[in-house]
Amino acid sequence: MKTIKYILTALAGCILLTACEHKETAAPENKKFVLSDTMQKMIQTDTVRVCNISGELSLSGVIGFNENNVVKVFPRSSGQVTEAKVSLGDKVVKGQTLAVINSADVAGNYNDLAGANADLANAKRQMENTESLFNNGISSEKEYQEAKQNYQKALAARNKIQSLISINGGGKTSEGGGYIITAPIDGYIVEKKVTAGAFIRPDMGDNLFTISDLKNVWVNANVYEADISKIKEGNSVTVLPLSYPEKTFFGKVDKVSQVLDPQSKTMKVRINIDNKELLLKPDMFAKVVVSSKEGTDAICIPAAALVSQDSKNYVVVYNSPLDIQIAEVEVIKTVEGIAFVKGGITQGQVVITKNQLFIFNKLQNE
Repeated sequence: MKTIKYILTALAGCILLTACEHKETAAPENKKFVLSDTMQKMIQTDTVRVCNISGELSLSGVIGFNENNVVKVFPRSSGQVTEAKVSLGDKVVKGQTLAVINSADVAGNYNDLAGANADLANAKRQMENTESLFNNGISSEKEYQEAKQNYQKALAARNKIQSLISINGGGKTSEGGGYIITAPIDGYIVEKKVTAGAFIRPDMGDNLFTISDLKNVWVNANVYEADISKIKEGNSVTVLPLSYPEKTFFGKVDKVSQVLDPQSKTMKVRINIDNKELLLKPDMFAKVVVSSKEGTDAICIPAAALVSQDSKNYVVVYNSPLDIQIAEVEVIKTVEGIAFVKGGITQGQVVITKNQLFIFNKLQNE
């Protein structure tokens, strides 16, 4: 009996040991994260590059008309403005009446013209009479030539006065001594310095109107002394007008002043902007963002690839659907959707830029 008991006990121990070994062998293995075919269609990737670090400088700017693309209209004679036909901001076409000026000078020119016309008519009659007498042998050739010369002089005097009237009135005058100021080009009245009743003197030397087509405008901005080194001609500029917050305009720094304003201690810069839609108007305010190169290279990736957690920044590195890793990076700066980083990744690697947060959480929970 004892022998049978020992045999049964030994057999039970062997069965238990075998069961334990089988249990350990059957334990499930840990599986690595694998990107499914469906998820692969939902992500986007980008290659890690080395870029020159860009800087941004935000300034306040004011829209102005392009002074190289305007026509200033000056008076051609002194007098009093009887009518001002246009207002600031009006659209005008070439030849349109801008103002009417009553001028004593023009009136005097018309009086001179009337006298010159009378002299011309008299000289013409004398020439015709002398010619008739000469043809009939009554008058000498010398008398006929003198009469002819007198007519030519009278004609030249009359033409001179007519030219003077045409110059003073721009080709449009009135018999009452007034002359008409007309628009020399199509465009918009961006400056008006005259009103009805105003007197114009020869010594004023100022223009009456300024006309611009506004298809190209200037943005003038002030740069503080500490930021002067960051601004150079040719820098790319983004202009965000306050009137159209959803609109973005692009241009370049066209001119950098070499003189500081003694009051504000700022330096003026000028930006050239295309304005084909005529949305930008003179004296509008705008935010001006100037982009510049700092001369230093760094790893750059789309800012959308960053995952922020616990005051740290990470990216999800994609090697293959079976090999996806998390890398911690330090952000140097972010400019226009590009993040400049260091550490964790190298040039040529591929990072996920869309739906990477889902994959990041999956990898964190493994």
